[in-house]
Amino acid sequence: MSVEPPSAAPHLSPTRPRPTVPGPARPQRTRPNPVRPEPARTPPYGFWRRLLPVLAAVALAIRLPSFLHSFWSPDEGYLAVQARILAEGGELYETVVDRKPPLLPWLYEAAFVLFGDGSAQAMKLLAVAAQFTTAALLAAFARRRWGDRSGVTAGVVFLLISVGFIPQDTQAVTFEAVILPFTAAAVLCADRGRWGAAGVAVAGAFLTKQTGGVVLVPVLWLLWRTHGAAPSRSPLRTGLPRTAAGFAAPVVAAALLTDPAGFLFWTVTGSGAYAFSLDGSELHVLVRAVVNSSILGLCCLGILPPVRRALRIGRRPDGAALVDLWVWFGASAGAVAVGFHFFGHYFLQLLPPIALLATAALRSLRHERLRTVLRVPAWVCACFVVWAVFAPRSELTHAERVATAVREHSDPTDRVLVWGMHPQTYHLADRAPASRYLTAGLLTNFSGGRDGPQVGEEYGVRGAWRVFAAEMRARPPALIVDDSRGKPYAPERLPTLRRLLAGQYEPLPGTVEGTVFYVRSSGS
Repeated sequence: MSVEPPSAAPHLSPTRPRPTVPGPARPQRTRPNPVRPEPARTPPYGFWRRLLPVLAAVALAIRLPSFLHSFWSPDEGYLAVQARILAEGGELYETVVDRKPPLLPWLYEAAFVLFGDGSAQAMKLLAVAAQFTTAALLAAFARRRWGDRSGVTAGVVFLLISVGFIPQDTQAVTFEAVILPFTAAAVLCADRGRWGAAGVAVAGAFLTKQTGGVVLVPVLWLLWRTHGAAPSRSPLRTGLPRTAAGFAAPVVAAALLTDPAGFLFWTVTGSGAYAFSLDGSELHVLVRAVVNSSILGLCCLGILPPVRRALRIGRRPDGAALVDLWVWFGASAGAVAVGFHFFGHYFLQLLPPIALLATAALRSLRHERLRTVLRVPAWVCACFVVWAVFAPRSELTHAERVATAVREHSDPTDRVLVWGMHPQTYHLADRAPASRYLTAGLLTNFSGGRDGPQVGEEYGVRGAWRVFAAEMRARPPALIVDDSRGKPYAPERLPTLRRLLAGQYEPLPGTVEGTVFYVRSSGS
């Protein structure tokens, strides 16, 4: 009897799969969520109630040295003399002229009418207010994008780096100091989609100084980006006309309130030699550009590494939000370079976008590390403020001595001509200028800081010498002050002025630190 072998067990069959015993579940890998959490924000009232007093205190502290002297720069002196002439019934671009738009002369005039022209303290307070307002607007921009801490950082960083140039550039109440709140307001309004208000703010910057109008570039960039994000709603169709109308209305009003032809000439078409000539002054301008760029780097010493880090942020998913800030920075850099003058106060336009770019990079730091980083610009700021307190003021001292001599050699009702680059002498001496041209710069092109061959009668503002000669014939000054002291605009190099002095005036004995005084000769 044969016995059949038992059949193979099913689980041992080579043709069937082995059953698996269930084990512990393996954890699945998940990708990190690329969406950043919403920035933390406290209620607006609480945030601003704590921040604004801090910004106001810092703004006042860093500008306290400005109250030590009546004038810090020739621009302040020019504006003060303009304001006095306007307050006494003069007309801008006719009785007194300058290459600048009318907003800041009007502000000086209003301050002098309300508070008197014996003191410029009201304008110094205005500069503090402009500094504070710019910091608050940058804080609002940063808080909107990155939260409360970034808002605080942006406002404080701007104030700390805003005094990082020589005192004459940061303590004076000049055009760039008043431009900054308008530029910050323009970008903030554009970021919020308020295109009409953005246009008005651009107009305010332009009417303070022409280069302030470059903030229109980031405004238009934000408008274009908004259109790209929502093309179906066509923001360009509504936003562009509103921006244009907001810009045009104040500019047209300013032109009509002065003289449209004079406004166009003195703010746009009449400054070609000043804005674009460079022949013979290349080395002089290059040295100034390098020096002031180095000072800018010094004042931003503590935040340069974070700004460099912001360049790398541009390669991350959230870096697109920084493009408009780089556009703003690039437009401001173009404004600094236009005309190739590179004065220190020109660089102030770069500070708002620099502060925001630094804030964007610093927001990733822990609180302890952030405080450590901010100590560096705080110490640098303190050094610049101390410098402003103790820095010698040789040019102001010279102008005061010349003004004392002017008072000695003239009567209060006399008109005098100060041939130089320090118009504050008129104000310090309390004498009326004999010409609408308050410096030799408009007549010789020296006001651009040129030291080359393009200084002389043929390089002055078109038609200026004809008007100047007519003024000298109609109302000859009782006293002419030659304050050129060997500069390229000295009278012996200018035929018209040389003939005037030789034919009608004789020098007084003695000089004041090289400044020569001429009185009318007895036979004239």
